[in-house]
Amino acid sequence: MTDTLPRIGLTMDIEAESPAALGAGNPRTFVRLAYLRAIVAAGGWPVPLAPLVELIPAQLAALDGVVFTGGDDPIMEEFGVATHPAATPLNPLRQRYELALLEALDGRPGMPVLGVCLGMQLMALRAGGKLDQHLPESRPTAAEHWEREHEVIPGAGAPGWLAAGTVRSRHRQAITEPGRLHVAARAPDGVIEAVVDPDRPFYCGVQWHPERTEGEPGVAVYRALVEAAQRRGEE
Repeated sequence: MTDTLPRIGLTMDIEAESPAALGAGNPRTFVRLAYLRAIVAAGGWPVPLAPLVELIPAQLAALDGVVFTGGDDPIMEEFGVATHPAATPLNPLRQRYELALLEALDGRPGMPVLGVCLGMQLMALRAGGKLDQHLPESRPTAAEHWEREHEVIPGAGAPGWLAAGTVRSRHRQAITEPGRLHVAARAPDGVIEAVVDPDRPFYCGVQWHPERTEGEPGVAVYRALVEAAQRRGEE
């Protein structure tokens, strides 16, 4: 069965045993079931990725596509600014792994890549973008993006599969500049909701959670990823 289905790697979260144990101790790794179900429903085979940098070459050799899943907030010192005091910092082991994985994927530009929420933010930051680290300080509509539904509006240059409609979001941070990436969609309040690299067949980040979104704006994202992975496997 797995020989015929595109293999989609999913980054895993790292749960520290306590705040002091970030990057130490014996934390658990996990990926939420909604991501796995979304990949299966789209016709792919989900493969959780152990967050170990030394495994990246072997992981990419075995995969047809990658999803950078949602999670906590980027550690911004990596990008030359201080992390906001209201942020919930990402586990440093996870951030180190995912940035290394993004770098390795630069050498495989044909491999489909999807970033969800945190995943989109890391993609954009690594591309030279900028991050609003605390929407409640900068936008009166910040509450609309935390465990709420709102509209997304694709813009010029958005891929054809990127559907307008109602999505489910859960974030207090948002990209303000996409760096080398292109803005593909926004929320009605102007928050950037999707970015793409037009020079790669499928390299897209979405700020919402398509695995928790009902209808086309959710289903279409994973379907497009798996279809791109299938095409790559056939070439």
